[in-house]
Amino acid sequence: MLRLLLKLLKKPFPENHNFLIYYTLTNEIDKCIEVLNAGEIILYPTDTVWGLGCDATNEVAVKKIYTLKQRSESKSLIILVNNDAMLQKHVTEVSDLAWDLIDLTTSPTTIIFPNAKNLAKNVIATDGSIAIRMIKEGFCYQLMQKFRKPLVSTSANISNMPTPLTFNDISKEIISNVAYVVDASLDNGTHQPSALIKLGVNGEVEVLRK
Repeated sequence: MLRLLLKLLKKPFPENHNFLIYYTLTNEIDKCIEVLNAGEIILYPTDTVWGLGCDATNEVAVKKIYTLKQRSESKSLIILVNNDAMLQKHVTEVSDLAWDLIDLTTSPTTIIFPNAKNLAKNVIATDGSIAIRMIKEGFCYQLMQKFRKPLVSTSANISNMPTPLTFNDISKEIISNVAYVVDASLDNGTHQPSALIKLGVNGEVEVLRK
């Protein structure tokens, strides 16, 4: 067995594009989790635009994002989840309409739910609501599969500056002040902000961004 392992180790990596993508993805996820567990910020590709991310249950980490963006904590942040159980853990109630929106929308859609729970206090809006987007595939999905917690996802810019749609649009000030930058080759986002829909306690629906 030892001889076989040594023989395998001497072989070059297979010239297989899919293998290289998997290898990069696995490495990037492991590095991100190390940073997230340390309460630091990552710069990562989401299903839409590049985002500043951290553990959405860690109040100290969330504060670091507000500081970097020079943004008031009165303005809440979007968080990402990747499965039904994670969503239900952080929202008091998910209405039938919300489930329909999650299941039927074909483009990234963020839903503002009333009555958030089990999250960092400073990630929740003053009215108790939270903006959540369900991720169904891609780098963010795989990252949360292993991290098993929701991620903050806010645009990678200083507050009131234009939202960078691609990695090349992100300022050096942002890049130099995060703990880890994910490999840009893993970016498969839409490069456009998501739709934004607010759901009220009594079933009200407000489309804030199409």
